[in-house]
Amino acid sequence: MTDDAVVAAAKRGDQDAWRRLYRAHAGRLVLWLETRSGTDRAVAAEDVASQAWLTAAAKVSDYHGNEDEFGGWLFGIARRIAANAQRRSGRRRTDPVAETPVQPIEGPEATVYDSAWVSELLAGLTPRERDVVACVDVVGLSVADAARALGLTPVAVRVARHRALRRLRRDVQLATLVSAS
Repeated sequence: MTDDAVVAAAKRGDQDAWRRLYRAHAGRLVLWLETRSGTDRAVAAEDVASQAWLTAAAKVSDYHGNEDEFGGWLFGIARRIAANAQRRSGRRRTDPVAETPVQPIEGPEATVYDSAWVSELLAGLTPRERDVVACVDVVGLSVADAARALGLTPVAVRVARHRALRRLRRDVQLATLVSAS
């Protein structure tokens, strides 16, 4: 596999290439890290993402692929960094601080729901299903890139996503029925 022009330029240290890669993946990476199950609340998603970018910059010479596949590689690095942070948190026992709830915001394209409601829905999924939904449906990784990021096969990603979406549909329908009565 050969590198595309953007990856090759990033390997040479081209700032514009790094800027392009960052713009393509930075926001999705932080969003995905925020939705990951089992992460330490004392370690901000932005901190893990920053460490992932530093690691990617140090190891980019080992990467071979194109700009689109770079996301899966970067997310895989972030997954390992987050796992290390989780192991450290088990030793230092940090307690989470209450989050400020997000109020529903109506927009022209979508409604943003209260984070507690979304967290409650996602809590009904297995950790693998939560991670797969976050990768594919929240941040928009392809199945192949999500598989690479999560250390799974593409088939396992598709199966976990199918099960998660089926469970979420059922839970949303139940919640709708309960609120209507």
